[in-house]
Amino acid sequence: MQHTDSSKIMIVSLVSIMESSGLLADFFLLFDKWNTKKKERSISKQIIGIKERDIVFLQMGKNIGYEQDGKGAEFLRPVVIYKKYNRNMFLGIPLTTQLKENRYYFTFTYKNRSEKEIQNAALLSQIRVYDTKRVKYKSGVIAKDDFMSLHGKLWEVNKPDASNFPIKGKSPEGIQ
Repeated sequence: MQHTDSSKIMIVSLVSIMESSGLLADFFLLFDKWNTKKKERSISKQIIGIKERDIVFLQMGKNIGYEQDGKGAEFLRPVVIYKKYNRNMFLGIPLTTQLKENRYYFTFTYKNRSEKEIQNAALLSQIRVYDTKRVKYKSGVIAKDDFMSLHGKLWEVNKPDASNFPIKGKSPEGIQ
């Protein structure tokens, strides 16, 4: 990625402002705190059993750029389990309570462990593989109908653009 001179100046200015206000030290401190938590979690023997459609709170951590972070002292974030690969790995979609109307958000409601209705949005562009060691606790389950709608929207958002395949308009698997 090429940076223009003006973007370099803006980045240097932002870093200078963060340094002078002490924000840069706080920013780096969060990474240090997360690294300590991550080390503790990685040696943990605790594995919580999961299944597809479960909503679990993960120790997500402090991440870079636009990747979703966990919150609070435990760096937690809710995630819906989209696909369980085995007892150690799954494909998950992070959730947020900040609801937006756009193609990368799927809004739904579920009941948590206390039977309280919680409205969340699945962040479809943030889907990724997680280790089950990150799971702190289960919170609830997404309804089957909502899960099927989530699946459809996830596919629409992430299916490849057919115009990028060698035979115009057709993928090797016949995806349209």
